[in-house]
This record gives sequence, structure tokens and C-alpha cells, in this order.
Amino acid sequence: MNVHVLPAGPIQTNAYLLTLPLTGEAVLVDAPDGIWQEVEPVLKAERCRLTRLWLTHGHWDHTQGAAEVVRRTGAEVSAHCADRPLLENPEVMRPLIFPGMAVEPVVVNRWLEDGDSIDALGEKVRVSHVPGHCPGSLMFYFAGAGAAFSGDALFRGSVGRTDLPGGDPGQLERSIRSRIYTLPDATKVYSGHGEPTTVGAEKKHNPHVRG
Repeated sequence: MNVHVLPAGPIQTNAYLLTLPLTGEAVLVDAPDGIWQEVEPVLKAERCRLTRLWLTHGHWDHTQGAAEVVRRTGAEVSAHCADRPLLENPEVMRPLIFPGMAVEPVVVNRWLEDGDSIDALGEKVRVSHVPGHCPGSLMFYFAGAGAAFSGDALFRGSVGRTDLPGGDPGQLERSIRSRIYTLPDATKVYSGHGEPTTVGAEKKHNPHVRG
């Protein structure tokens, strides 16, 4: 599996295009504004077709480009139902969005729950609910590839904000300890912003949640 890190949008939100050229399959994790312009040339170069869009949570900077991706590809959209209000009525986030910016509603085809398993890219991908930053935050874990896509739950040396509506610092710490820090230490964690890290490094050095 190839992992393409594609930061995009006004605050450089990481999208991850996951491709398996052997089968022509591709999955996109999160869709910041303008992401299609970054995704399309990679799909063409690797002769892959994007069939799925997985949203780690419903905040605007992770979903602003979703509607365009779906129009271009017909990809199936998956998310957690706790973020349904944000996805279907993004105007509720208007106080948090830069003036003049538009965010289209997202139609979700599949609502995911904690413990779900998805067959994708030659693996059974485990879905974990990791609320605290956002009520519907999800993590996608590829055991075979040793990779976890954590959205804004955990960053290199930091954690997601909990001062936004629906945030809860105690809940976020519990999510990190029970869902992320229980993964193998070598697991590479791909976050919604910034550089990747590993579970082991964060357990040892993260000043917000020590393992």
C-alpha cells in the first residue's frame, strides 16, 4: 500500500491517498479544500480508481473538498453518526469557518461504529471511535501495514483541541489511552495536521498523554 500525504486547504489539513496499484484500488482519508487537484494526478499515474472516502471527523477543514471528490469519482463516503449534524448541516460550524468560505453538505453512505472492520487495500481495516476532539472522531488501523490514521485525536507531541463544541479533554485522553496507545509501539500514526509519529514515541514523549 502506498501512502500519499497530501496537505491541502487554508490550514494545511492532511489528506491521505492510499493506493494499491496491483489492484487499482484507492481510498482517500479526509478531504480538505482543493484536494481533488492533488489526488487526480496520483490516481492517473498509478492507474488507480478512488472508490472510498473515509472521514475521520466532521470538522470543516477535513470535509470541505468532500462533495467535489464525490462528484468526480462517485466514491462511497463513510463517517461516524455522532458527526451527522456537522456533515449534513455544515452551517452550524459557521462561527469557526473563515469569512466567505463555503462548505457543502456531505452525503454519507455508510455510518461506521467502533470495532467495525472494512475490507480494503488487501487488509481488514479496523475502525475505532476516538471521541474527545470531535464527537464522531474515528481512527482507521491497518495492522499489516502498521499504520493508523487518527485524524485530530493525536498529533506528534500534541493532541487535538478540546475547546471546540463537542470537545471533552477527559474523553480524548481515554480515547488515546484505550484505542491508540494499545496499538503496537511501532505503529506509524498519520495525523490530521503535521508530521507522522509512532505510538511508542507518543507514549514516551507526548506531554499531554504519557503512556
